[in-house]
Amino acid sequence: MSLVKLKKKWAAEPSAKELPFINDMPLVFLGEIPNMPEHGVFAGHRSGQIYSGYHIFRFVELSDKEV
Repeated sequence: MSLVKLKKKWAAEPSAKELPFINDMPLVFLGEIPNMPEHGVFAGHRSGQIYSGYHIFRFVELSDKEV
């Protein structure tokens, strides 16, 4: 498990504002979905809500300074 956030490139897209987890970041990356390569399961750090099926390449692990 690790704390992640959207990469700057993806967070800057207008459609990012519509993502259900945008106000629940950082997210806890729980792992990749076995039957959906490159898609992951995430939990909101604040809410605990589960978000699944999002491309893992759109996220980056938080740095030590951000944690």
